[in-house]
Amino acid sequence: MQPQTDLDIIGSLAVEREEENDAFRSFLKKQDIKEIDQKVHQLNDIISAQIDCTQCGNCCKTLMISIDATEKKFFETHFNLSKEEAEEKYLSTAVNGNAIMCNMPCVFLEEKKCTVYENRFNDCRQFPHLHQDAFTNRLFSILRSYAMCPIVFNVVEELKKELNFTTSS
Repeated sequence: MQPQTDLDIIGSLAVEREEENDAFRSFLKKQDIKEIDQKVHQLNDIISAQIDCTQCGNCCKTLMISIDATEKKFFETHFNLSKEEAEEKYLSTAVNGNAIMCNMPCVFLEEKKCTVYENRFNDCRQFPHLHQDAFTNRLFSILRSYAMCPIVFNVVEELKKELNFTTSS
């Protein structure tokens, strides 16, 4: 399997397959959660090993990420900002009390690469979250990433094949 990495093609296919993906989402909700997690984890391992995220960086261009109090302190220190300056220029507060980096592209992105990669935020480290359990409980957010992340796109497309999914399923 050769993964699709062209963001223009992925974006076009995402629009074209919107209804199909809605049907797939409904289909997945009826499947065994542990079986789906196992398949997604296997596909993620295979596909993510074939895709170099540093050649893309699209997540860093398009996603707002949540950062906890420790990460917020790192951010303030890294940019030599007061709490107030950081909040005014870069951060919003989420419902859960965490901060949200709302600048896009990310202020740490330079030429498709993270300038603080070794110290990147947990939300960045975990993206696209396909290694986590409960895939079918997170379908809304996963399918939102389908059009912008080659890994998500390819995992979802391969999962459709493995499950023999058709729109008449």
